[in-house]
Amino acid sequence: MEQERELVIRAKEGDQKAFEALVLAHERLVYNLALHMTRHPEDARDVAQEAFFVAFKRISTFKMESSFSTWLYRLASNVCIDFLRREKRRKSSHVSMEEKNGRILDLPDTNQSPQERMENRELLCAVEQGMRKLSQDHREILVLREIGGLSYEEIGAVLQLEPGTVKSRLARARLHLREILIREGNFPDRAASKKTGKEEPV
Repeated sequence: MEQERELVIRAKEGDQKAFEALVLAHERLVYNLALHMTRHPEDARDVAQEAFFVAFKRISTFKMESSFSTWLYRLASNVCIDFLRREKRRKSSHVSMEEKNGRILDLPDTNQSPQERMENRELLCAVEQGMRKLSQDHREILVLREIGGLSYEEIGAVLQLEPGTVKSRLARARLHLREILIREGNFPDRAASKKTGKEEPV
């Protein structure tokens, strides 16, 4: 831990070799986080690379109030979230189909009715608005669990929390999001309960 602190201090001062040592120490866990969230090895490699690039640019702003790993994994999870949002928008609006001549056409997804697509968009918008009103801790843990699909143990490793703390914080985050959605009328009580109030198995 003391060795990592020394590396961080040197990296903050512009020492590239120190930053490379930090990358080597954390690249496996960052990649695993990206893989859990993107579900695709190539996407995970790209996201992990982007996360380290962003970390390199921002390390001078790291105040060392938390561990470097916590700071890095939070940054990496945000990069993953941005990637997933881009992918979700792309996939929800179009389905690629190949013509006989090899050209690719972008056609509307016919698996859903217009009403279903509209309802899904409204649901996604309501949840995203509610998520923005959560505390950072609650928003972060919901993203890691609900979008990233990480286990309690994996979330604990990312956030440096005990599994029991992860479970209780996750339960509070779901409850708070549910209350926000119901209070603002974005969601009927029954749907909010179904989406945010039910605890799935580990």
